[in-house]
Amino acid sequence: MSDAAAAVGRLLTGVLRPNNHLPPLTVKLLHARLLRLHLLTDLSPLLLRALSSTGLQLHALRVHSLLPNPSHLTFPVALKAASRLPDPLSAGLQLHGRSLKLPYHSNPHVLTSLLSLYARCGLLHDAQKAFDEMSHPSTVSWTALITAYMDAGRVQEAVGVARKAFASGMRPDSFTAVRVLTACARVTDLVTGEAVWRAVEQEGIAGNVFVATAALDLYVKCGEMQKARAVFDKMQNKDAVAWGAMVGGYASNGHPQEALELFFAMQAEGMMPECYTVAGALSACTRLGALDLGRRAARMVHWDEGLDNPVLGTALIDMYAKCGSTGEAWMVFQQMRKRDIIVWNAMILGLGMTGHEKIAFALVGQMEKSGMTPNDNTFIGLLCSCTHTGLVKDGRRYFHNMTQSYRISPRIEHYGCMVDLLSRAGLLEEAHQLIEDMPMQANAVIWGALLGGCKIHRDAGLAEHALKQLILLEPWNSGNYVMLSNIYSNSGRWEDAAKLRLEMKARGVEKVPASSWVELDGKVHEFHVGDNSHPLSNKIYEKLDELGMEMKIMGYKPTTEVVMFDIEDEEKEHTLVHHSEKIAIAFSLVTTEPGESIRVTKNLRVCSDCHSAIKLISRITNREIIVRDNNRFHCFRDGHCSCNDYW
Repeated sequence: MSDAAAAVGRLLTGVLRPNNHLPPLTVKLLHARLLRLHLLTDLSPLLLRALSSTGLQLHALRVHSLLPNPSHLTFPVALKAASRLPDPLSAGLQLHGRSLKLPYHSNPHVLTSLLSLYARCGLLHDAQKAFDEMSHPSTVSWTALITAYMDAGRVQEAVGVARKAFASGMRPDSFTAVRVLTACARVTDLVTGEAVWRAVEQEGIAGNVFVATAALDLYVKCGEMQKARAVFDKMQNKDAVAWGAMVGGYASNGHPQEALELFFAMQAEGMMPECYTVAGALSACTRLGALDLGRRAARMVHWDEGLDNPVLGTALIDMYAKCGSTGEAWMVFQQMRKRDIIVWNAMILGLGMTGHEKIAFALVGQMEKSGMTPNDNTFIGLLCSCTHTGLVKDGRRYFHNMTQSYRISPRIEHYGCMVDLLSRAGLLEEAHQLIEDMPMQANAVIWGALLGGCKIHRDAGLAEHALKQLILLEPWNSGNYVMLSNIYSNSGRWEDAAKLRLEMKARGVEKVPASSWVELDGKVHEFHVGDNSHPLSNKIYEKLDELGMEMKIMGYKPTTEVVMFDIEDEEKEHTLVHHSEKIAIAFSLVTTEPGESIRVTKNLRVCSDCHSAIKLISRITNREIIVRDNNRFHCFRDGHCSCNDYW
């Protein structure tokens, strides 16, 4: 190379450093200079990159067309320039045709670039053909093909390509590892993902923050939180994305306390959470009914950001509503500047489940006036409102209007709401007929709703039928057995109840222990039936005895029929006194100031005895007591419940 060529080469190399693009005018002047110096062949790859990186793709392709002897180094650059055009296929086909006339048309660099261009054009078949021409595909080539399948939405096939790549002995780099681990996470392919992770560890690139985060996300998506935590703990430089993936993973996989612990540890580390991380923390607070912790998490986001962000707004509305603070949920909704359909639906559902069905119905009208059309989730909110308040006529009307006026095909969730509504109202035959007429197979939720109605209205025959279906669908769910056993017990069929317990034992089915949570000073306290492990147990039981005496004076009689076992009434009464929600309420009464609202979350349905007792406790203590069980909200005030005894 001449001195002039070397000088121009150094200039081009300098301007092609990262974030140091050549101005378009300078590029044109260099092009003219190179033409005069007859140096296009020597420096064409550098010039083409300069032209392409500064947005002059057509100019780059024009230069390439003038090259008398384009090389295997210039074709990939030209193909990349073509792929950046609005219509890349025409230029790509011309380049492909020209490359076939040259001896190096099967060069892996050229074919990989061609593969990427065809993938960019949505021609996956042609991209695969380009790959198949390679005798020894490189890591870059395999990665390009995997990426092509992923970008086309064919993620399962992308994982299949990855398996072939690793079977062929491909050694992954960090980019390949991220792509493959991401693909495995999308299809929850833990086996392939873990094989990739082992290969990554062998290559010594597991410490790369992007690779480790992709592995973490794989484990989270597959529900393997212990393995995800092991990856997270080994990361040297955790960024906000890694922290957020763990917080969201714990929240979505049923570990709300761990999610909150990590979220606040993130704050202590000085790491600012992204909006999705805050949404995950709010979801954990929602699950626990931890209102104060939810408020604390919300303060980590600038108020204006929440009002402009539908994701955060929805999470806040959902958290406040499900923690029993509908007023705060309404305040967020009213102040939000960006309301999409998800935000509207969250508020409608929140109002409906907390006993404000009339406002929920009116809000749908406001939504339509604002130009928003109700969707299938809107009607789930409306039907839930009807279910929680026993509005059978309104439920039928909304179900009819959804299909006839809005042309929305009911999903299984809509049928579930209707079966629940009809079953609770005692219309068991109508509910059963609706199940028979459904266009899809009924799931466990629907049969469970019918079974719940059978319990309320003591229809043991239909309950047995529902249970048989439930056993087929979820044979290890103890709740179904317990509910039927209670039906038998309520009817005095102790032998049948005993046989059912023996069947549970034979199948290895164990009853899920009831537990209730309350939050105090940023800490969640959990209680179980007959729990005496809490440091304040003595005071708690003293308060329960005190309440018991006052309730009896007011005419309270324990509803012993809800006790599953065939034991003496006096022992049944003792068992009822120690239900977890009563213990949680007594704890709140001895640890909070008079007049403060009490919020309890329970993992199972509140029994009828506790429901009656809590109504009296709310009158005795002059407290608002909000209990959220696994089915609905109960807001007790002055001896009454918001559900109107309909649950």
